[in-house]
Amino acid sequence: MTPNRRVLAVLAAAAALTALAPAAANADAVRNADWALSALHAQKAWQTSEGAGVTVAVLDTGVDATHPDLTGQVLPGKDEIGFGAKRGDGVWARHGTGMAAIIAGHGHGPGDGSGVMGLAPRARILPVRVILEDKDPQRAKARTSRGDALPDGIRWAVDHGADVINLSLGDDSATAAPVASEDDAIRYALGKGVVVVASAGNGGEGADRSSYPAAYPGVISVAAVDRYGVHAPFSTSRWYDSVAAPGVDVVIADPDRSYYTGWGTSAASAYVSGAVALIRSAYPKLSPAQIKQVLQSTTRHRPKGGRSDDLGTGMIDPAAALAAARKLKPQPVVPVPVAYGQRYFAPGPTPAAKPADRAQVLGDGVAAGFAAAGAALVALAGLLWFRPWRDRAARA
Repeated sequence: MTPNRRVLAVLAAAAALTALAPAAANADAVRNADWALSALHAQKAWQTSEGAGVTVAVLDTGVDATHPDLTGQVLPGKDEIGFGAKRGDGVWARHGTGMAAIIAGHGHGPGDGSGVMGLAPRARILPVRVILEDKDPQRAKARTSRGDALPDGIRWAVDHGADVINLSLGDDSATAAPVASEDDAIRYALGKGVVVVASAGNGGEGADRSSYPAAYPGVISVAAVDRYGVHAPFSTSRWYDSVAAPGVDVVIADPDRSYYTGWGTSAASAYVSGAVALIRSAYPKLSPAQIKQVLQSTTRHRPKGGRSDDLGTGMIDPAAALAAARKLKPQPVVPVPVAYGQRYFAPGPTPAAKPADRAQVLGDGVAAGFAAAGAALVALAGLLWFRPWRDRAARA
């Protein structure tokens, strides 16, 4: 039985049991199915840090601040789109809520023993809506009229207290290319000491093209692995991959109070953002470059030779990273790591791209970017490919 089917069998058994048991039993099954925290040695990491005092900006489709796994964690945010689905609609804030819970969910119920526990359960979430869900009827309008949503959202997050920016989104279409305004915004964030994390892309079973913003200098680009630390076939393999994290059959919290298992480098990025929050909470003076380096130097399941395009330097180990970070002397903030072989833009001012200059497919298959001149929008491999696991007894 493949790992995917093994998880589905467990969930099916749990759902069958809850037909005869109280809702709490199913909630425990939700937590038990969340294998990623165990694989990341979260309990050991929490002995040092739970992410208190750190703000993680989630640039995504929005976040449901009323979700029981996130109550009290979500700060007032910004909507850079300004239209589209609203609270209560079936296509509102699904992806963003799932990512926020992976980062900073605290569970709910007695002892917070039910629902999703994030890797940094005491971190705060700053939601910035920069994309629409792939089934949002207004998505096409957003593609043509909100070309600056991502760079504007990055700058807004930096100016409103973000310590970490999670970008579970990307464009690896045939027309994908770096854009000066996005690169400038990321440099602005890094220059202010804000760590930027992005999903590597879901094009591994296709052309394995570079995905942006993951490929911009200074970004921690995250590939996906399964529970055994094995590279997920869908995860894009490229020179820019920094580290890997769980991204196969991970448990997702949904605004409708159901839970799902899903896959994607979106989830992997969220786990790494949670790990960064743990480090930033314990050692707030470390620079973005130092945090990236300490994550890369303490990974498990390291590939032969120490690095590969599939895994970066391997699967993150937050507890080991925290132990290594304790020994570091803080260094001045630098906007771009020294060891970087690519150069996108010539020195001097570069005009920002216009909204219609390129196709930008945002989200692990959330097509919410902006059409490139003469090119069709090409979606990625599906928004975290949700598998329904909706036993209604599990609703909070």
